[in-house]
Amino acid sequence: MREPTTPFDLPELLREALGPRAEAVGVERLRGGSKKGVYRVHLDGTGPATVIVYRWAPDEDFWPEPAGEPRPDPLTPATGLAPYLAAHHTLRQAGVRTPDLLHATDPGAIAPGTPTPAPGTADLAVVADLPGGTLESLLTADPTRAATPLAELARALDHMRHAQAPHYGSVARPHPADPAPAEQLVLDRALRDLAEAARRDPTIHPAHDRLAARLHDLRAHVRPRITYGLVHGELGPDHVLLDTDGHPVLIDIEGLLHFDVEWEHTFLRLRFGAHYDHLARRDLDPDRLALYALAQHLSLVAGPLRLLDGDFPDREAMLGIAAHNARAALATLK
Repeated sequence: MREPTTPFDLPELLREALGPRAEAVGVERLRGGSKKGVYRVHLDGTGPATVIVYRWAPDEDFWPEPAGEPRPDPLTPATGLAPYLAAHHTLRQAGVRTPDLLHATDPGAIAPGTPTPAPGTADLAVVADLPGGTLESLLTADPTRAATPLAELARALDHMRHAQAPHYGSVARPHPADPAPAEQLVLDRALRDLAEAARRDPTIHPAHDRLAARLHDLRAHVRPRITYGLVHGELGPDHVLLDTDGHPVLIDIEGLLHFDVEWEHTFLRLRFGAHYDHLARRDLDPDRLALYALAQHLSLVAGPLRLLDGDFPDREAMLGIAAHNARAALATLK
């Protein structure tokens, strides 16, 4: 197992961000991160009692090195400080809340007058800690009270949907000069995920050809589109925090991109389950939804099983995700 960051591993940047009296007296690594470290830092001083520190470094990334895979495409989730800052700015411009950025290792990332971090420090962002827990926890504890933040989240998704661009792609990376249609990109990725899932999952292997034919058939029914909304990409209830007044705040935003909103809604439906009705929109393209749902299922078989090639600690959770989505993918053949 990897050694978690301790208060002594945190750079002097923390004090520069919060003032000379801010002293880290404890740190805990929060569960769930697979590409960056997420830490709650307890402070002794006149400022906040806790802050959250995001840390991007090779020793925080649990994903194994790709071997012979194609170059990342626009749907490959971005990671790192620069994508985080680009996503933070873009969402704020669209009127969607993310945790307040208190400091970052990029001197140009924050407002004038904020202390400049020392050169050569690790990629870190210090953000406000929100005390309200996750929307996922509230949905479990009190679904009735969760209806209000769900309605606010639906409005935030509408803001993102209407922040349109004529090309798809990450807000942190240049758009491709001559991109394939979005639906073709999804098909190509889904066929790669299917091939990998068939190698790794014995229930998918015998159905490979039928699932491939199903993907091609779904793709054939999708009509072209020329504008794209903002998409979080992995927006589950665990990626929505609540502030002191219960308002939703999005986290894990580095993968923000312009893309078909149906891609977002297939993931929302998977992760929110029965609560998805609060977020659903009737005017989405059913043909895209069908193609993208199967593509998401195959991705959620191949991806978790690939992650387990490394030393990701929560192995049972990944195996459960893969098994659930394998069953869902096979159910599309009935």
